[in-house]
Amino acid sequence: MDTSDPNIKFDAMGVCNHCHNFDQHLRPHWHPDETGRHMLDAIIAQIKKEGQGKLYDCAIGLSGGVDSAYLAYVARKQFDLRLLAVHVDGGWNSDIAIRNIENIVRILDIDLHTYVVDWEEMKDLQRAFLRSGLANQDVPQDHAFFAALYRDAQSYGLRYVLSGGNYATESILPSEWAYNAMDLRHLEAVHQRFGNGRLRTFPRVSFFRYYFWNHYAKRMQVVRPLNYLPYIKEEAIATLERELGFRYYGGKHFESRFTKWQQLFYRPRKFGYDERRAYLSSLILSGQVTREQALATLAGDTENERQAEKDTEYILRKLDVSEDEFHQIMSQPPKTFRDYPSNHALFSLKTAVNSWLISHGIRVRS
Repeated sequence: MDTSDPNIKFDAMGVCNHCHNFDQHLRPHWHPDETGRHMLDAIIAQIKKEGQGKLYDCAIGLSGGVDSAYLAYVARKQFDLRLLAVHVDGGWNSDIAIRNIENIVRILDIDLHTYVVDWEEMKDLQRAFLRSGLANQDVPQDHAFFAALYRDAQSYGLRYVLSGGNYATESILPSEWAYNAMDLRHLEAVHQRFGNGRLRTFPRVSFFRYYFWNHYAKRMQVVRPLNYLPYIKEEAIATLERELGFRYYGGKHFESRFTKWQQLFYRPRKFGYDERRAYLSSLILSGQVTREQALATLAGDTENERQAEKDTEYILRKLDVSEDEFHQIMSQPPKTFRDYPSNHALFSLKTAVNSWLISHGIRVRS
């Protein structure tokens, strides 16, 4: 990491706040050992108990990426969970991602529900975010994904959702680089200002429903099994390639052509943010690569960078954005979520309350 993260701080020894956060707040909850396996066994037993009499034990989001694919493999092969896999097609799936998903559900015998977002609505919303000048252009995709996942889980009476989120490969992501995609007020404010149509069917979920109704009224829980198991990225990819015919696409979240483009072209050009730094730094903290190896990987990833630049024409054509308008967008001063209405104060309050509860030994739902 470097000062492209405007909030980064270094102590007298040159150690940054991200490393301190990992050591103080994340490492204590990361158990890639026998202790974690015993904890996970107890969680799995509870999930199966809750699933008795139901068609499925739990739901899982399936993007075609490494984390969710490996989680599906572990959930089926090691724990024999009956999974409802939910995939949200926002219009940007790569061909590799589609084939990966097909292989995963076929070989592992998983039922798949695919929700296809109305393209005209998706296009209008993503074009609005592009015009807004914000860093996190993935808000529309990510919001739709989680809104649809929870909705489908609830439709089958499921309390548990498995997430591929993990400390081993994604313990670092600066808040300035990627504002919370679950802020519906923020999403709708950007669309109202820069969009043209109406969002009639686009999956949405409010702050209250997502963080309170789902978790307390519906008693839903998000379980992150990869935090209780040894999760080595390269070993996971090798297992998926051998067992499921998986194909890797060259980077984290590159299963989406739009996400790959915004990571490697839009953000670096407009903001100076290179998300690969955060993901490689996470691998350093979990002991999977050295700093020297990470820097070499970053310097050598020129093929993906060139492809992202070539993809600009495809992205603009699909979004119906002219080259002149895009040039104007890129030349305008960058914006942050503070420039638009949001529920940032509510998110901050929620985080503060959860921290207080945890510090007093009170269990908080994920």
